[in-house]
Amino acid sequence: MLTSVVFALAGAAAARAGTTPSTPPAVGDRTPPDYSAAWAEAYEKAAAFIADLSIEEKVNFTTGLDVSLCTGTTPAIRSFPGLCFQDGPLAVRDIDFTTVFPAGVNTAATWSRSLFRSRGIALGEEFRGKGVNVAFGPAMNMARVVNAGRNFEGFGADPYLAGEAAFETIVGIQSTGVQSCAKHWVDNEQEHGRMFSSSNVDDRTQHEIYAMPFVKSVMAGVAEVMCSENGVNQTAACGNSYLLNTLLKGEIGFNGSVISDWYATSGTSDAANGLDITMPGSNIGGGSPFGGNLTAAVKAGTISEDRLDDMALRILAPWYLLGQDAEDYPKPNYNVNDLNDPLTNQHVDVQGEHWKVVREVGAASIVLLKNEGTLPLSKPRTMVLVGSDAAPARTAGPNEFALNAGVDGVLTVGWGSGTGTFTYVVSPYEALAARARKDHTTMSWYFNDWNTTAAGIAAANQEVAFVFIQSDSGEEIGSFEGNLGDRNNITAWNNGDKLVKAVANANNNTVVVVHSVGPITMPWSEHPNITAVVWAGVSGTEAGNSLADVLYGDVNPSGRLPYTIAKKLSDYPTRLNEDNATTEQPLIQINYTEGLYVDYRHFDKKDIEPLFEFGFGLSYTTFNYSDLSIEAINGTESDLEEAWASSSAGPSGNGTTTALWLHQPAYNVTFTLTNSGSVDGTEIVQLYLNHPKSAKEPSSILRGFDDIYLAAGASTTVSLSLSRYDLSIWDVVSQSWVRPKGTIGVTIGASSRDARLRGSIAQE
Repeated sequence: MLTSVVFALAGAAAARAGTTPSTPPAVGDRTPPDYSAAWAEAYEKAAAFIADLSIEEKVNFTTGLDVSLCTGTTPAIRSFPGLCFQDGPLAVRDIDFTTVFPAGVNTAATWSRSLFRSRGIALGEEFRGKGVNVAFGPAMNMARVVNAGRNFEGFGADPYLAGEAAFETIVGIQSTGVQSCAKHWVDNEQEHGRMFSSSNVDDRTQHEIYAMPFVKSVMAGVAEVMCSENGVNQTAACGNSYLLNTLLKGEIGFNGSVISDWYATSGTSDAANGLDITMPGSNIGGGSPFGGNLTAAVKAGTISEDRLDDMALRILAPWYLLGQDAEDYPKPNYNVNDLNDPLTNQHVDVQGEHWKVVREVGAASIVLLKNEGTLPLSKPRTMVLVGSDAAPARTAGPNEFALNAGVDGVLTVGWGSGTGTFTYVVSPYEALAARARKDHTTMSWYFNDWNTTAAGIAAANQEVAFVFIQSDSGEEIGSFEGNLGDRNNITAWNNGDKLVKAVANANNNTVVVVHSVGPITMPWSEHPNITAVVWAGVSGTEAGNSLADVLYGDVNPSGRLPYTIAKKLSDYPTRLNEDNATTEQPLIQINYTEGLYVDYRHFDKKDIEPLFEFGFGLSYTTFNYSDLSIEAINGTESDLEEAWASSSAGPSGNGTTTALWLHQPAYNVTFTLTNSGSVDGTEIVQLYLNHPKSAKEPSSILRGFDDIYLAAGASTTVSLSLSRYDLSIWDVVSQSWVRPKGTIGVTIGASSRDARLRGSIAQE
């Protein structure tokens, strides 16, 4: 069987042997975990369970139920209780007494593996507490299109950063016994026409950009992968045998099950093409693509019973892998369709102390873009807050809009299935008012975005004037102010640019705070009266407290941009494809013609000066870098390693993109980091590779980072490792990961354009 081959390959090299989801690797451990024994044991249990099941019973594993307590459910089969599936990537969606965590884009902005992990653990604890088996998250589609609606759910615009965030999030979630579902596989980078489009992507770009976060997810032991609603290279993603069978389950070695996004199943043939579970179970017009139709297909021999067994095994094995067969694993204690039904809702409070995680991640994600000495605040005598984004929800509380498709007050999350239900929200007004009371600061406010004359009057004669602006987006299932998921533009909403200028014209110490799902244009950034600009993103339920922690210096800002902020929209490499499907062209053609040149890679190639580059962020202190050293680490599988080092064909075949020898540390990069300022703080050190021109790679690609905390005046030795996978490029001819010929440059810096140290790795 395919699974046994993958287990053998996975266990073939030195790794963290005996790893299980409940005993995960330490945060930042660069030696790949080896889950092969745990998967093999889970498959043995699953095989024993299905041994005497009928075809109909095995089909039941694969077909969702239309009506259930959870967002999605599969039926009970003998002693197996069925699976409860629930959104989403930042909260247990639509359920009371849960926490809304910072979105994926904020999480990525921390550049902190420890915070990726702690957020994942907290999410897992909440899903488990509600009796959920499978959490739909994390999301890891690339921010290819700057105004794509669901960018806030993912981890930014770089595949390495997204992959590291996905890995730690999944390890965190699954350490609690909850199955994580990585989504959306694959090339789902815009909302418009997502069910009627084909994302057309070349093989190298697919491997090096869009598949990379999913590779890291499989290495983390992810239980489920959700296939997307779009087509890929003219074939529906959920019925694409190359994507599901050849690439995901074969080359990448995924052992779990593939579940469809809602109504993304084309027909029974999708089972043969690699789909394992159809959701919600029925078609939009009635009937089911699986269910009785799959039973009939198996009995007729159209779909083999071996394939049906494989589907059932892939669905059941993660249940055993995560220990969900234990008697103490909670049953669903809520009814997502009727939270007021006393018979099916226990209203279990699963929040615990997770507000602390939200506040910490939120503060660490804040990016200080500009600061001319205004921040941190030191007991200002007077200050004013201008803009509705500073306010609490003023009409009907933080859950006023269905799926959060709307905003009244501070923006803390985007909308759609990747959102959450708030127990509370701390607004900037509330958090800053608390500090003002403590410091005896006279604080005033003006929450009208449209009367710029009055806003200017409110800002005049204040020691510091804060102006709050926002930009929202979400899933295509919701619309707000004419934005059907994707943003119509990347300007500030609600008259934001004019509001900023009015305040800055009236006050020579103006601080702009941006709550946004992604980049916005900032035509006012060089205004002489704007002394600070703060990007706060969409940071969840503790938004105001996280912001106040940074503004007052309780937390030294260490957030770094997970994408590029351009001077204008036309500087970005791609545009939202706004075509509509027609009878003549039933699929919108979304051509990924930029190839590898996504985000900062494009800016480097075209020599475009961004407003703020990828990886950028300021601190209240300064850091010096010195003493770079790069050393090779002796490997253990010399034949494979020598072939790779000589640029011969690397690994190819089933399971080898996650072959452990490819991902083991191969080079150790060390340098000295010194906090040369007067304030304790965290530096985000970043490693970029500079491949030789013959490799036809972008001039600079991220392949390492770490968050290093240092007291003022202190120094430490920082160690970053590079694996052969990190150094490789995808060769489309040999279908292998290979080392490019020649010398590979290594740049250590504080952003994609702030190089501090340079070295190289020569051809061996």
